[in-house]
Amino acid sequence: MRNVVLGFLGTQLDRGKRGGWKPTLSLCQVDGFTVDRLELLYDKKFSRIANGLKAEIALISPETEVILHHMDMDDPWDLEEVYAKLFDFAQTYGFDEDRERYHIHLTTGTHIGQICWFLLSESRHIPAALIQTGPPRGEATTGTFDLIDLDLGRYDAIQQRFDQQTREYGDLLKGGIETKNATYNNLIDRVEQVAGLSDAPILLLGESGTGKSELAQRIYELKLQRRRVKGRLVQVNCATLRGGGAIPTLFGQRRSYTGQAGTERAGLLREADGGVLFLDEIDELGLEEQALLLHAIEAGRYYPLGSDSEVTSRFQVIAGATNDLTALAAAGKFRLDLLSRLNLWTFRLPALRDRPEDLDANLRYELTRAEKALGIRVGFNADASDAWLRFAKAPTTLWPGNFRDFSGAILRLCTLAPRGRITRAQVDEEISTLQRRWRAADSDADGKVIANFVDVTLDPFDIPQLANVIRTCQRSSSISEAGRIIFAVSREERASRNDADRLRKYLARFGLVWADLVG
Repeated sequence: MRNVVLGFLGTQLDRGKRGGWKPTLSLCQVDGFTVDRLELLYDKKFSRIANGLKAEIALISPETEVILHHMDMDDPWDLEEVYAKLFDFAQTYGFDEDRERYHIHLTTGTHIGQICWFLLSESRHIPAALIQTGPPRGEATTGTFDLIDLDLGRYDAIQQRFDQQTREYGDLLKGGIETKNATYNNLIDRVEQVAGLSDAPILLLGESGTGKSELAQRIYELKLQRRRVKGRLVQVNCATLRGGGAIPTLFGQRRSYTGQAGTERAGLLREADGGVLFLDEIDELGLEEQALLLHAIEAGRYYPLGSDSEVTSRFQVIAGATNDLTALAAAGKFRLDLLSRLNLWTFRLPALRDRPEDLDANLRYELTRAEKALGIRVGFNADASDAWLRFAKAPTTLWPGNFRDFSGAILRLCTLAPRGRITRAQVDEEISTLQRRWRAADSDADGKVIANFVDVTLDPFDIPQLANVIRTCQRSSSISEAGRIIFAVSREERASRNDADRLRKYLARFGLVWADLVG
C-alpha cells in the first residue's frame, strides 16, 4: 500500500531555522518508510518557502509526489477557524483506505493545528496514524521518527487498563459485593456509564430497603473520582419536609423574613453547590416545593425565603422514590414537568426476593460489617448457615423490608451468638421473629389489597393467604410463574404440576381471574 502523509508547512522549521534541520524534508529521508505522496498545507504568503521545499524533496526523494494545498488562515491560533478548515478539507478529500495508508505529520504547524489534527484523527474523520519527527540526536545524521497509531484496540495493555478501571468502578457501585444477578449487574454497568459521562439527573426507583441511598452515595463517590463534581453530597429525606419548614430547609431563609436572630439559614441547595443533591423519597415532596425545585435545577438559581435577590447554586441531582411517579403524576400528586426533568436516566433496583443468587455474597458482606461494628469475630455453624440460606432464598420469603430486614437480622444473630458462633436454634428463633413481625405489619395491608378486588366478607383464615396470592400475581410476568412460586413446596409431591391451572381454580373461589389482578 502507498504511504500518504498530510501536514502543514513549517514556516520556521522548514526554513532550516533549527540547526539546518527541516522536519518535512527529513520525513522523506527516513529509512524503511517511503513517502509516496506528501500533501502540504500552506498559506499563500509562504508560497516561496513551499515551492522551494517541494524542489528540495524532488532532489532527495524523487519517488515522492508533493502536492501543495492553499489553506489561508486569518488566525492560525484560532481553534474554531483551524478545526473548521481542516474538517472541510477532510470531508472533501476522498480517502481510499483499500489502496493507501494515511499519516499526519504533527511536528509542523501551530499547537492549535496539532490539536486539530489529533482530534480529527482520533474521531476517524481522517483515518490516519500520527507521525512525530525530531532533529538528530548526538552524533546521528538523521532525525528521529515516531509513528503513533490511535487504534487502541491494538494495544492490549491499554485496553486491559480500561477494562480493569471499569471493573473497579463497578465494584465501587456494588459496595465490593460480588453479585451474580444479571439484572442487577446490567443495571450497575449502565449506572457506571451514565454517572461517569453525564451530569443529568438520575432517578433511582425501588421498594423501601433496596439500597437506593447506598447506591446514591456510591454514585457520588464515582463522580468524585471521575472529577465530575468537586462539592459534597447533601442528602435529604423529602418525607421529613412538612409544612412551613420545607421551603427554608431546602432553599434557605433570610433573617429579615422573621426579624429574629438565629433564623437565617443557607439551605440544602446552597450546601450542595458544586456537588450532588440526593432527594430521597422525592415522591413525598409537596407540589409547591416541587415547582421551586424544578426551577432551581433548570436555572441553577432560586430565591431564599424572604430574599429579594437570587442565589446561584449548581448541583447534580439524584432522586429516589418508592412509589410509581408516573401514576402519581397522572393522579395530579406529582408534577409532570419535574418528572420529565428527572427521568432521563431511570434505574429500578430489584427487590431482595428477586436476587436469590446474591444472598450468599450479601450474607458474607453483612457478617463482615457486623464484626466491625461489634469488634468480634462471628461465624455460622454449618447447619445454621444452611437453614438460614434455605429460608432466605425460599419463594415464600418475601423480605418486605428488603436489605433493611436482612441486615438487621444478621446483626441480631451476630450480637447474640454464643462464643462467636451462630447456632441453628438462634436461626430458628430469628426466622420466627421475622415472620411474626411481617404478619403483624401485613395484617392491615392484607385487607386493603383484597378490598381492591373482592367486595365480600372473607374468613380471617382466607385473608392473609389470598392477599399473598394477589401480591405474587402482581409481581409475576405470567400465571405460570405465579403458580410456581405459590405452590413451590406442594408441587414437588404432585404427579401433575399444572401450577397455572391450580392457581386459576384457587382464584375462581373468590370470583377472580388472572387478568383482573395484572390489568
